[in-house]
Amino acid sequence: MTSRRLEKIAQAILETVSTTILLHLRDPRIRNVTVLHVDVAPDVQSAKIYISIMGDEKEKALCMHGLQSAKGFLQSKIADRIQTKYTPVIKFVLDTAVKDSLDTIRILDELQVEREAEELAENSSSEEVRGTDEENPQE
Repeated sequence: MTSRRLEKIAQAILETVSTTILLHLRDPRIRNVTVLHVDVAPDVQSAKIYISIMGDEKEKALCMHGLQSAKGFLQSKIADRIQTKYTPVIKFVLDTAVKDSLDTIRILDELQVEREAEELAENSSSEEVRGTDEENPQE
């Protein structure tokens, strides 16, 4: 199978799963889920769905359990959408890239604040030294 066909299937699965989670799942455990991307196996018999879940570890675990419970329903929606001999067996993978990038940005912001505070302290101390030199001229 061509990679273009696999990409089209992956895109169809992504759209179907995203729409189904947003509009059709009524499970209260499934909240704050973003479908990031889908990897389809070359034989189209399996697919990994990479998701991001916002919240603490307990909420993530509950959401993953809810998605595992809804896996059959989601696979039936995928089967309705794509026309292949086999419907891919889906597996949800929690992608931490979004959380990692937010943590990195937070750390960089903290470092920037510290650097600016140090520069401000250096500038004010050098101005004080200059001020005392001007008050007491050396002979």
